[in-house]
Amino acid sequence: MKIDAIPFRKTGYFSELICDYIEGDKEVKPYFGRYPDLEGFKEQLMEKRSGFPKENREVLGKVLRRQYGDFRMSGATKNNISHLINNTAFTVTTGHQLNLFTGPLYFLYKIITAINLTRKLNIAYPDFQFVPVYWMATEDHDFEEINYFNFRGKKLRWNPAGRKEGAVGKLATTGLDILFETFSQEIGGGQNAETLKGLFKSAYLEHGNLTDATRYLANALFGEYGLVILDGDERELKKLMVPYVKRDLLEELSFKKVSETIDQLQEIPKNYGIQVNPREINYFYLIEGLRERIIRKDGRFYINNTQLEFSNEEIVKELNESPERFSPNVICRPLYQEVILPNLCYIGGGGELAYWLQLKSFFKEVQIPFPVLLLRNSALVVSAKQRNKLDRMSLEVSSLFLGQSALINKKIREISNINIDFSPQKKFLEEQFKDLYQLAEQTDKSFLGAVKAQEVKQLKGLDHLEHRLLKAQKRKLRDQVLRLTALQDELFPDHSLQERNLNFSELYLEYGKELVPKLLQALKPLSGDFTIIQME
Repeated sequence: MKIDAIPFRKTGYFSELICDYIEGDKEVKPYFGRYPDLEGFKEQLMEKRSGFPKENREVLGKVLRRQYGDFRMSGATKNNISHLINNTAFTVTTGHQLNLFTGPLYFLYKIITAINLTRKLNIAYPDFQFVPVYWMATEDHDFEEINYFNFRGKKLRWNPAGRKEGAVGKLATTGLDILFETFSQEIGGGQNAETLKGLFKSAYLEHGNLTDATRYLANALFGEYGLVILDGDERELKKLMVPYVKRDLLEELSFKKVSETIDQLQEIPKNYGIQVNPREINYFYLIEGLRERIIRKDGRFYINNTQLEFSNEEIVKELNESPERFSPNVICRPLYQEVILPNLCYIGGGGELAYWLQLKSFFKEVQIPFPVLLLRNSALVVSAKQRNKLDRMSLEVSSLFLGQSALINKKIREISNINIDFSPQKKFLEEQFKDLYQLAEQTDKSFLGAVKAQEVKQLKGLDHLEHRLLKAQKRKLRDQVLRLTALQDELFPDHSLQERNLNFSELYLEYGKELVPKLLQALKPLSGDFTIIQME
C-alpha cells in the first residue's frame, strides 16, 4: 500500500473558506477557537475539564448504558463508556445521518478520523482518556437524503409503503427485505459478498427501527476500536439543554449572534458565502410522526403545519415538562452536543465546518467552550488494477483531479508527436505588435485602436488554430482518450470525489475485513492533506 497526498486546495473540490481554515488564513481566525494540533488539544481539554459538570457525565454514562441495552459491546467500547464518568476523559465527536448501509464512503472516513485522533491523543497525553463518538442524526426528518445507497452505478432505494413523517430514527425498517433481495442479486457470491449480505441482513432485517439498525452496523464495523455511538434523542440528555432552549425561544439568541457573524463574514473581500442561515427560533417540535418548526408570531408560538400553539408561559411549561419534544436544528445541534459531551473536537466535512465557523460568538454568549474543528480525512482509493492502468498511460494520480476536458488536453499535448502549444507563436506575435504600438505612438496615435484590434484578431486566430489542431489530435488518439476518460470516470464517478458517491461495500468486496484496518493505517487525522491510497 502506497500513500500519497495532495493539498486540499489543489484538488479543486474544497471551498475557499475551508482551504483558508486549513492553512490558518488570518481572515478565518476570528471564527474558530484553537487550531487542531497537539498543543491546541491540550489547552482545549484543560478548559473543558474545568467547565464540564460531573452530573452531566453521570447522565451521559447512564443514557449510553441504556441505549446499548442488549447490543453486544466490545471491551474497548465498554471501557470507553465507563471512562466518561471521570473528569480525565474527553470525547472526539463526529456526526452523520442514518444513511442506508452507511451511504457514501466518507461515513467511514469520519469515524476513522475520530478513532485515529483519539489514538494519537492517548499517546500524547497518557494521563487522560480520549473516546471516539459517533453522533447519530436520529432526529433528522429528510427521508429522501438517507433512503438509498449507490452500488456499481445504481441507486438502491428504499421506498416503504405508508411511510410516516417525523424523525427518521424512529422509522420502522419495514420493506428493507425487498431492498436486501435486490442488493443480494447485484452483489453476487464469494466470501466478502456473503459478509456484506450478513451485515445488511443483521442490521436492517433484525432490528425494528433505523436507529437500532444504524447502531448495529456502525458497531459491527468499528466497535472493536472503542467507538461509542450516541443517540441524542433522549429525554434525560435534553433536560440538560432546557436553559439554553428557553433563551432561544424567548430571546432568539442563536438567531441574533449567528446573524452578527454572518454580517461579518459577508464583509470579507474573499466572499466566502454563507453555509446556512439561522431562523428566529432554531428548534423543531418533535413528537411521534412529526418534526416541525417552532415559529414565534405576535407574542405566541406556533408549530408549523399544525394547529398547535402556545403562549410564552405555555411553551416554557412544555419545555420543562417535555424537553424531549424540542429538537435542535443545524444551528443549535452543535450546542446540544457540547453541553452533553465532554467534547474537545468536532470532525466534519467541508460543509459542516463552514456552518460551525458561524457559531463561535453564539457559544461565547452562552459560555460553552467552542470545540476544536477538524476537517475529516478525505481519500481516493486506487486499486492495483487501476494503478497499472495509470502506469501504462504514464499518468500521475494527481492529474486525475483536473476537470475532464483539461485532463484530456494535458495528456494529448504530452503524447502527441507534434507540438500543439502555440505559446511561443503568441509570444512572438505580441513582441511584433509592441513595435507597431511604438510606431503608432510616434506617427499617428489614432491608429492605436486599429493596432489593438488587429492584435486581438490574430491572437484569437492562433487560439482557433490551436483548438482545431488539438481536436484533430484527439480524433487521431481516440483510443488513448477513451482509456483515460474511462479511468477517470471509475475513480471520480459522476465527476465528483469517489468518497461522495461510492458505498463502502464496493471496496469491501475487493479488500474484505482488511478494508477498515488498511484505512485506519493510511489516514492521518492531522495531516492537513487529501490522501491518495494506492492499494496492493
